[in-house]
Amino acid sequence: MPLTEPDRTTEQSALTVRSLLVWGLLAGLVGGLLAFGFASAFGEPSVETAIGIEEAGGAAHDHGAEAGGHSHGAEPAAEEEEVSRAFQSTGGLGIGAVAYGLGLGGLYSLAFAFAYGRLGRLTARATALAVAGLGYLALVLVPFLTYPANPPAVGKGETIGERTGLFFGIMGISLVALVLAIVAARKLAARWGGWWSTVAAGLGYVVVVTAVAKALPSFNEVPDSFPGSVLWEFRVASLGTSAVLYATIGVVFAALLHRGLTRKTG
Repeated sequence: MPLTEPDRTTEQSALTVRSLLVWGLLAGLVGGLLAFGFASAFGEPSVETAIGIEEAGGAAHDHGAEAGGHSHGAEPAAEEEEVSRAFQSTGGLGIGAVAYGLGLGGLYSLAFAFAYGRLGRLTARATALAVAGLGYLALVLVPFLTYPANPPAVGKGETIGERTGLFFGIMGISLVALVLAIVAARKLAARWGGWWSTVAAGLGYVVVVTAVAKALPSFNEVPDSFPGSVLWEFRVASLGTSAVLYATIGVVFAALLHRGLTRKTG
């Protein structure tokens, strides 16, 4: 099924949905593996520290209850962990990162198919990198700035459903606003030129997502006793892991795309 339009070049008509999807999945696989390595090296230490803080707080609470003489009979034996922490931080993290990378790579290839030829005069490789960068902006950075990631021991269980729903809500709004900004830039380009139309559309996007973020409810659930350095390290690692994933997908996909197009049009 060629991605052809009357005004597309020979290079563009050489692309097929199947080839784009394969390249996207391969890029997602590599991205997932590198993201796993980054998360293991830079994210897991802060997670381990946060879990230690959470367990220490739970142990202190239990000790206080015992000292107060509150006893309601024999306590049930502690349930055995279904999945050990050791597996969660190694195999579980790796499987999750690779699965997420594959899914994101597949969606990314479809986004590239939609964007190619609609982002001005960008080449195929430039479009691939632009889609990855814009995707990171709309789906990672803007939602993160609105609702930053929290490590274990931070956040209230009773608000997790609301927080999750709002997080995905700002993701959807940010993505829609980005698409509308791109459409607006294309329509304004004939009148204002490519540079000013892009600047105007970009400013419009920033205004919209900022207004939405300000209108949404906020959550300040970080305990005063939680170390700020651990929170900072966790959040930086979270952003970095996503950056590695998106950047790798963009670069690897661009390389595979260029190689495939060279073979088909050469």
